[in-house]
Amino acid sequence: MAARDPKPPILVIGGTGTVGSRLVQHPSSRCYPVIAASQSRSQTGDHDHGIVFDWHDHNTWSNPFSAAGGPLRAVYIVASPVMDSAPITMEFIDFARDKCVRRFVLQSSSATESGGPAMGKVHAYLRELGQRGEVDWAVLRPTWFQQNFGEQLFHIKFIKDESRLYSATSDAKIPWVSADDIAAVAAKCLTSPDPPNTEYLVLGPELLSYSDIADILTKVLGRKIVHVDLSRRDLEMRHQSFGVPEESSKMMSALQTSIKFGSENRTNDAILTLASATPKMFAEYAESAKAIWAGQSQETH
Repeated sequence: MAARDPKPPILVIGGTGTVGSRLVQHPSSRCYPVIAASQSRSQTGDHDHGIVFDWHDHNTWSNPFSAAGGPLRAVYIVASPVMDSAPITMEFIDFARDKCVRRFVLQSSSATESGGPAMGKVHAYLRELGQRGEVDWAVLRPTWFQQNFGEQLFHIKFIKDESRLYSATSDAKIPWVSADDIAAVAAKCLTSPDPPNTEYLVLGPELLSYSDIADILTKVLGRKIVHVDLSRRDLEMRHQSFGVPEESSKMMSALQTSIKFGSENRTNDAILTLASATPKMFAEYAESAKAIWAGQSQETH
């Protein structure tokens, strides 16, 4: 009979998502048993420790603890994609604390300050618990993902079918970040001997506008890709045509409006400092994903 691994597992909620799927395979994470939690068993793939976890089904919350068969080292939290997920996220943090979880790493957003809406409330809650000495914590605030262009149907369709990118950001710059780099920072926060007890803005290495992204895609794909700058309302309607709820489409267009006025025009060395890795450039991602956008450009009428 195989000996039990003496190291306590790390729980990754959202273990099949853009960041989570990379985190469970990161070398630093793999130094510990990893439990990848997702909403349905079929989504956990072939991962040895994949289990069902549904934010909105409390009966599944105990699954990762049962799978661990003992204490967890840490929990990585990717919240439910509903508009106000803060209450249920904080409820789960308390549930996990009752099961002796000490360290929590929350994936938030560069656009969300501590105490702000949504994950900002959870951020503030973890900070408060940390100040009372009740948890070890970190909050990651990554900017917009490079992978959005290859994983969001909104972008895939228009790059592939129309050779166009749509935004409401004008010529504003964004420090697009690789999900691989976010996972590397997350792994460090989850496994480091010393608790982080702070927040990290996780920003990419170069400032690129949507037009700059279009130029890079033009080079990679060998056909002209153009950026079309929309009004806030037109962007909302375009997202809603993809089935995005009205409230969500308004939130997304509001974020793009803030970008237009410079909210993301910044960069830092967090990835290099925390993960000891050179951050990935967008062109590298575009080369790796170019098959996703292969297809004939079609004129719209």
